[in-house]
Amino acid sequence: MRDTITRDGIRRALGRTTYDRFLVYVMGPYKSFNLNYVLSEEELRDIDVADLPGPIRRLFAARDDIDDALALLRRVQGSLRADPGVNAFLAVDVDIDTDDVDAATQSIAFARASNATVFVLPFLGHNFGVGEEAGSVLKRLSETHGDRIVFVHESSVTSEMIRAARARWDLRVETYDTEEELHKRIRLFVADVMNRELHGDLDCLD
Repeated sequence: MRDTITRDGIRRALGRTTYDRFLVYVMGPYKSFNLNYVLSEEELRDIDVADLPGPIRRLFAARDDIDDALALLRRVQGSLRADPGVNAFLAVDVDIDTDDVDAATQSIAFARASNATVFVLPFLGHNFGVGEEAGSVLKRLSETHGDRIVFVHESSVTSEMIRAARARWDLRVETYDTEEELHKRIRLFVADVMNRELHGDLDCLD
């Protein structure tokens, strides 16, 4: 897999951007968290949503909106491709069958080939699988790519995995409250990696 997922192979699967050779792997949940994962229909009917705290009420409001998390990732991707013009991509943009290669192995290869990797964890995201994949990436690449990886999570998201990863691998972690803030923090991170490559603090991957 390491030999089959290459920078040039990824670029061929994507459209052109201003900084065509600067690859940014955008990772996060493709589905919003759905309460049906944990509650039966009878239990859902018995809950008075008005009595719940604000963040929990959002789970009920989004029960049927299972594509919102993927739409957020696409907006992050589009924002980066426009400004600063890097070649941002999601795993699904590169045609590799997950029946042949599991998602965690793919993520390791994509992160290894990328100039920067961004993990986005929204409150409404179904984040369990993402956490497993992220842990696999960090375990394999933290020593060689640690400065190229960032976690950006919504402020209401808490994760033992993130706390443990930050302590073990000195992981860079950012938080956001609004989507505008999310885009800003990611752009600043990507610009920092680009500048560090330009000035020799990080090796260029080409």
